[in-house]
Amino acid sequence: MKLKICGLSRPEDIAYVNEAGADYAGFIIDYLKSRRCLMPDEVLPLTELLSPDIEPVGVFVDESISVIYRLYLHHAFNIVQLHGHEDNDYILSLRQLMPYLEIWKAFKIRTESDIKACMDSAADMVILDNGYGTGKNFDWSLVKNMNRPFILAGGLTPDNIEDAARLLNPWGIDISSGVETDGYKDRTKILAAAECVRRLNRKE
Repeated sequence: MKLKICGLSRPEDIAYVNEAGADYAGFIIDYLKSRRCLMPDEVLPLTELLSPDIEPVGVFVDESISVIYRLYLHHAFNIVQLHGHEDNDYILSLRQLMPYLEIWKAFKIRTESDIKACMDSAADMVILDNGYGTGKNFDWSLVKNMNRPFILAGGLTPDNIEDAARLLNPWGIDISSGVETDGYKDRTKILAAAECVRRLNRKE
């Protein structure tokens, strides 16, 4: 099971993730509604601090393809995570322009039809979320009919990762607010999440 820590915005956040040995680090770009938002020119100085073993992920919400392309050309990331209303046509346009880009698409899970949309997505990986930053779980019982690998997000903390892994067997987990204290990334919580994932992976 892979671990992604999302919403990194400070050099100390990068230090925590490097120490923890996460698999992926997420950067929310050009989305002003998020308190974790970075402007495009702030991304590269942070991704350059990442350990070579950690893949940076650019997180976007209904962003213009030109912005993503410009950052891609500057080697800020090779993975994008889409959190808006991006449809399969948008994903295919990204792929045509950037054939080596890995594309993840997040879905707000409320009903069985949302699970079907995940299964029909043209993205390389889908993310099952509660609602983008709410810090709460969605109804995990909806995942029973999921027939493709997925990343689980929404309401995860070091205390419930093991339950999520046992019940849902996700390909990966994506944590942001669950490893924060007072709105800032917490080193102790990030290390605890990483240790939990390592422990579970050793059991496989």
